Amino acid sequence: MLKRAFDIIVSSIGLIFLTPLFLVIAYLIKKEDSGPIFYRGIRVGKYGKPFRIYKFRTMIVDAEKIGGPSTADDDPRITKIGRFLRKYKIDELPQLINVLKGEMSIVGPRPEVPFYVNMFTEEEKKILTVKPGITDWASLWNPDEGAILAGSPDPEKTYMEKIRPTKIKLQLKYVNEHSFLTDLKIIFLTVLTVITKKKYINEEK
Repeated sequence: MLKRAFDIIVSSIGLIFLTPLFLVIAYLIKKEDSGPIFYRGIRVGKYGKPFRIYKFRTMIVDAEKIGGPSTADDDPRITKIGRFLRKYKIDELPQLINVLKGEMSIVGPRPEVPFYVNMFTEEEKKILTVKPGITDWASLWNPDEGAILAGSPDPEKTYMEKIRPTKIKLQLKYVNEHSFLTDLKIIFLTVLTVITKKKYINEEK
């Protein structure tokens, strides 16, 4: 109950104060290519229930039809305004809508596409017992996934080999040890990460 109340309060306040910024971003996205403002891809939520995530669109229209789910910083599908939004994680802010709707939480394992969820082992399926979130331990360990994938001839393979194993490990750690105090710590470290661009936890966290 405390976590849900916190999510409602934070997401509501955040959406109210960020509305002017959202309007500016919406204008810039529309000005560039007149496509939709939001990306509404399918993600897998708590207990395997699918939902559509809210993100500012940072790629060309129908990008999913011409490439995989893993996106490198040098992916040609990314728009000009999209590169800026991704660099400062601004494209993630509309997920506050998902939080307010109860589909996500402020803190929790990042929601995955069905393609990767279908690969879960029985142990990894524990990740689906909590609501996905905007940030978690894995987000702090790897705050710029696109940079790691940049230059790779096969982003999907690089993701599977260099990112996914540790990401899963840290997501399971959150599921097994989460608490309200842990959530507050993760939020604090997330703010520091966005501001300083420094990494505050390592693989062994």
